[in-house]
Amino acid sequence: MTDHPARRLLLVHAHPDDESINNGATMAKYAAEGAQVTLVTCTLGEEGEVIPPSLAHLASDRDDALGPYRQGELGAAMKELGVTDHRLLGGPGRYRDSGMMGAEQNRRQGAFWAADVDEAAGHLVEVIRSVRPQVLVTYDPDGGYGHPDHIQAHRVATRATELAADPAYRPGDGDPHTIAKIYWTRVPRRVAEEGLARLRETAPDAFPGVAALDDLPGVVDDCRIAAEIDGTAHAAAKSAAMRAHATQISVDGPFFTLSNDLGQPVLTTEYYELVRGPHGAPRGTREDDLFAGLAEAGR
Repeated sequence: MTDHPARRLLLVHAHPDDESINNGATMAKYAAEGAQVTLVTCTLGEEGEVIPPSLAHLASDRDDALGPYRQGELGAAMKELGVTDHRLLGGPGRYRDSGMMGAEQNRRQGAFWAADVDEAAGHLVEVIRSVRPQVLVTYDPDGGYGHPDHIQAHRVATRATELAADPAYRPGDGDPHTIAKIYWTRVPRRVAEEGLARLRETAPDAFPGVAALDDLPGVVDDCRIAAEIDGTAHAAAKSAAMRAHATQISVDGPFFTLSNDLGQPVLTTEYYELVRGPHGAPRGTREDDLFAGLAEAGR
């Protein structure tokens, strides 16, 4: 069997830039520590709005060339984070960005939202059985904020974990593998409120507006957070990765905005809700390592 690094982390995201915003510091930390960090991105984000006026022609209603451009941005972001294994689900262009919920793009041929979940999960099973991660990070069932591609990424990742562990599923396509721990990416309500307050107090004019709490994805009550990953040492790498996604993100010091021009904090400590596997910290405390509670011997 192929030798693997002792610790192996898989992240499943919907579009280029989601990974850097939500998990950039975590990814940089584990990559720097020698863990295998694998990113699977489900679409190229073809329907995204474009921030720089000089690149507005890339948009789907003009040249429809944003997808390949964002693939390049993704590659640049991964270099900043030190991540060398980043893949597109089913290959480049296999699934297209579905647009916002209810949009006509939801129903287009090839849209990720319209994809058969088992078929899409089959592509991810190949990655899981090859990389054999102990830890998976993805979204909650609502995708953090209700975007169809985020919801579908959750469904596909969840189904793929089931299929990858099933010896009867494609028995000739790699040995079965069970992922020991699954996390959903989250933001504690207190942290979100404090970050927005800090923006209003220290940089109220940095952006045209300041996001409201409901504008931030994945915000939950603090009691639901199982893991708190301190990525302070990798703050510069996270910010650089976010800047690499220049069509989608504008970074100003410790804050950023998307195309909605609503400022929000760049979080360098990142938070997770544990939905499968052992909680590897004393009762009533948070993990500081996504691999806590697991034997490190690779299998």
